Amino acid sequence: MKYVHPRYQRIIIDPDVCAGKPCIRSLRFPVTSLLAYLSSGVSYDELLAEFPFLEREDIFEALSFSSEMLHESFFPLQKVA
Repeated sequence: MKYVHPRYQRIIIDPDVCAGKPCIRSLRFPVTSLLAYLSSGVSYDELLAEFPFLEREDIFEALSFSSEMLHESFFPLQKVA
């Protein structure tokens, strides 16, 4: 069974695909992979050239989805000196 967030229709969660990680349009391309590429310095255009099945809107929605999910999570932090 596939699941989708009402605001993020391009992000699909399917327990049978990529161990249930949020993926771009059921393409077996996890949102975390997209974020890893971007955080390593790959540009939007480079990402789209490397993975022609992706669309610019996929990138924007993955970023927005990730931001929303971070707002919904609690992260235990430790004080550092």
